[in-house]
Amino acid sequence: MKFPLYFSRKIAFSKDNKNNLSRVIIFIGRLSVALGIIVSLITVSTGFGSKKAIKERLADFSGHITVRSTRSNSSYNTSVLDNQGLNILKIKNLPDVESVQKYATVTGIMRNQHNFSGIIFKGIGKDFDSLKFKKFLVAGTTPKVTENGFNNDVTISQKIANDLHLKVKDSIVTVFSKADQKPIYRKFRVIGIYKTDIKMIDEQFVIGGINHVRKIQEMKPDEIGGLDIFFKNVNDIDKDFPEIEKLIGYKNYAEKATEKFPQINDWISIFDTNIALIIIIMLIVVVINIIMVLLILIIERTNSIGLLKTLGASNSQIRATFINYTLIIMIPGLLYGNAIGLGLILIQKFFGIIKLNPENYYVSTVPVDLNPVAIISISLGILLISGLALIVPSYLISKISPVKAIKYN
Repeated sequence: MKFPLYFSRKIAFSKDNKNNLSRVIIFIGRLSVALGIIVSLITVSTGFGSKKAIKERLADFSGHITVRSTRSNSSYNTSVLDNQGLNILKIKNLPDVESVQKYATVTGIMRNQHNFSGIIFKGIGKDFDSLKFKKFLVAGTTPKVTENGFNNDVTISQKIANDLHLKVKDSIVTVFSKADQKPIYRKFRVIGIYKTDIKMIDEQFVIGGINHVRKIQEMKPDEIGGLDIFFKNVNDIDKDFPEIEKLIGYKNYAEKATEKFPQINDWISIFDTNIALIIIIMLIVVVINIIMVLLILIIERTNSIGLLKTLGASNSQIRATFINYTLIIMIPGLLYGNAIGLGLILIQKFFGIIKLNPENYYVSTVPVDLNPVAIISISLGILLISGLALIVPSYLISKISPVKAIKYN
């Protein structure tokens, strides 16, 4: 075993540390490391968890990538998807694609004696995945669409249900209007109520049969307004987006889930800045505390430094000894910080103790993401950066004279 590591372990576990200033210094150093780890773990897990939860909610409702006709532009009344260059079969056969669902949308107004609500009627086909949508349901179910005739069942959001005083099995009249035509009236039966916690979705979307939209938009029986493409992993969106664009034809365009709502995308991007800022601040605090610990330990053990120099130890060996000594002091802080931080994260993950206002944060509880790579990287990063930061202050050792150090009390 090399001398610096051996000697640093001897003084780190020495019984003398329990009866002098070292005890207090070591406690402060370990406490700062533990707090840095705890705050960093919570910041990263909640930040990444929030990003992932919001992306998944957006994607699970309307597809990770949506394909629409360029004629639709930003209108909620979808135009017919152009078939030229569109290869749905190849899209379905992409390795990362889980499913492809067709849809069409049209705007309307739901009204009754209590209130009225402007809505986007999303017509779904027989390929609609009701199991994927089940996580959003708070009551009832989704329409069973066969595309044979008209299904008058709809699933509405809890926000619309509250505004119109509706519950499952109630009926509601919806008015659809087109330019230069008389309003079209449809009577629907509410069979389900959903809640995504995404305000822009919950305030507008109603799920129903696609044939209603085809009729209102004067589409042919086999025509659709768009495709919702679902991936097996939400993180595959950016990777597979260029491949999707190649398979949809030049008269259609693809749109990522987060791009549909720019304000949500801006909100998500803030997490990266906040996570980086908080980790940098905590890292600075930890490094400053560890440097102070090293300097105090050097001053306290001046006699030992003088003795080591007298016995022939080089300045580099003594510096390495004290750097190793300080890093060994940090290890219990790392362990306690990880234990407490992961414990708090797991409590939130399984019990959802901390709640949020979904109107402001798009989720009702603080979501967490336990990423092993991030957890390990935080501990190793703090340990490595602290070790590098200790190199400069350790040069104070070279200024200590062996003769004066041995006389020092």
